[in-house]
Amino acid sequence: MKRTITTNVSVDGVMQGLGGSDEDRRGGFERGGWAHFDNEASTFVDQVYQRADAFLFGRRTYESFAGSWGTWPDPGDSPVWEALNTQPKYLASTTLTDPRWANTTVLSGDLAVAIGELKAKPAGELQVHGSGALTRWLLENDLVDEMNLLIFPVVVGQGTRLFPATGPDMALDLVESRAFPKGITIQVYRPTGRPQYGTATP
Repeated sequence: MKRTITTNVSVDGVMQGLGGSDEDRRGGFERGGWAHFDNEASTFVDQVYQRADAFLFGRRTYESFAGSWGTWPDPGDSPVWEALNTQPKYLASTTLTDPRWANTTVLSGDLAVAIGELKAKPAGELQVHGSGALTRWLLENDLVDEMNLLIFPVVVGQGTRLFPATGPDMALDLVESRAFPKGITIQVYRPTGRPQYGTATP
């Protein structure tokens, strides 16, 4: 399975509290609700979810999705709802052992081994949405095949960022890039190892 990440970030890399003012107030965050989708961006997200053969979540994002998408009745016209409620879900957590969202498997042992076993399955796409701590861990351990970054035209100025102030370096190949009507851009990258560093010349 191809391991993909899809994350919404501001221009300054913030991924916290995009959906609403009370979505995530950790660390005194007060600027939630900064992500505003247009129809084309929403269509792109729908298409991403339609490609999913399974999902991998960190605990916080899993609980948020389970409490929303996992409880809402089927609207009949939502590719996101259909994918999340019909495809297998894998949860990377050592604290949540009794998930209530149907079709969920907890990965509580060696996460790298478990993800390697999922990777070895025949064609398909294992998707990670949000899940900042998990995403950073996957990138640090070279367990990401492709990243979809939806970048919103706003500088939030505070909050948890996708990439920490210090962390691993990585080179990326740009696979796709486009802009949507409200200024959201989508950048699709594939990690290619460590960057090549040059030496300044006079």
